[in-house]
Amino acid sequence: MAKEKVVLAYSGGLDTSIIMTWLKENYDYDVIAMAADVGQGEELAPLKEKAIKTGAFKIYIEDLKEEFITDFIYPTLKAGAVYEKKYLLGTSFARPVIAKRLVEVAKKEGAVAIAHGCTGKGNDQVRFELTIKALAPEFKIIAPWRIWDIKSREDAIDYAEAHNIPIPVTKKNNYSMDRNIWHLSHEGQDLEDPKNEPKESLLLISKPLSQASQTPEYVEIQFEKGIPVKVNDKSYNPVELLTVLNEIGAKHGVGVSDIVENRLVGMKSRGIYENPAGAILYAAHNNLEEITLDRATMHYKEIVALRFAELVYDGCWYTPLRESLSAFVDKTQETVTGIVKLKLFMGNIIPAGVTSPYSLYDMDIATFGKDEVYNQKDAEGFINLFGLPLKVRAMKEKSWKNNK
Repeated sequence: MAKEKVVLAYSGGLDTSIIMTWLKENYDYDVIAMAADVGQGEELAPLKEKAIKTGAFKIYIEDLKEEFITDFIYPTLKAGAVYEKKYLLGTSFARPVIAKRLVEVAKKEGAVAIAHGCTGKGNDQVRFELTIKALAPEFKIIAPWRIWDIKSREDAIDYAEAHNIPIPVTKKNNYSMDRNIWHLSHEGQDLEDPKNEPKESLLLISKPLSQASQTPEYVEIQFEKGIPVKVNDKSYNPVELLTVLNEIGAKHGVGVSDIVENRLVGMKSRGIYENPAGAILYAAHNNLEEITLDRATMHYKEIVALRFAELVYDGCWYTPLRESLSAFVDKTQETVTGIVKLKLFMGNIIPAGVTSPYSLYDMDIATFGKDEVYNQKDAEGFINLFGLPLKVRAMKEKSWKNNK
């Protein structure tokens, strides 16, 4: 009689390497591994042999890079969503694209359960599981970190060594990292104390400022309806575009954030994020919106951006509210087309010019010189009406005091 199947979100890292064996020990399932390529920059082909050796019945290696960029990164970029002013949501929106494919594989294989290696202290467990619940509520979810006796990464390493499972970390080199084409995050070890300055050796993408280029570099980015399509007048597909911008930005040490963030699960966590391409794109997109969005839309969109960022961070991608906010954002992006020029230098991203066929900026009106468009006398009536509530209140307060 055939065994029931479980699909495991598999990376070949410490957690999922031991989970493969643990699932075989504790559940009578055939384990199907699903490894997602979201641009982590590693060769995933060796995972096939490793997964089979550690107990997988089958493994899927899925290239999700372009779907990740077009369906998750770009909608978030267009929204201008940044979590707590610093975090460009690199891990947050990678989880729903992976979980979506987990569900697709589980349905194809006729599985009854989906397993993941997220810890009970982290946000990722929420992101994976909310996506699964939204897309396929019939699946059982197995989260070993909430069940087993392993309580730390050191315990996990001991388990791996006891079971002869090859792992990519040691107790001396034990940062928790997550990498994809959008960012690289670092947590744990000395970073757990916010008083500690990050070591320069920590950075694996962006150059530390002591090693950054001493020469400024200009970069031009062309957008169409809020989507980046060209860099320095050359067209790229989404994967190529992010790769090029990461390379350019990394040379100048841009896009490094040090943040103590508020996790959804209730605790604060300190992390270092490397995000050169993301930082460049957010700066460029913001500059373009400055000349293409009217005041009321721009200010309301800032409110939407905050809520959008919370939804993404909290794993609420597949929700009516996020989808509705994206519909609003897409409407605002109809005129966000143009070219933005930036200067990169020593960790800084400096605006160096912006043009758009839909620009709302009019030099004839904005000029401090003589013009025939704006009658400055009109400002008097505007101020009188705009300030009328303040004037009335002041008059009434004076009257109240006189009547005491």
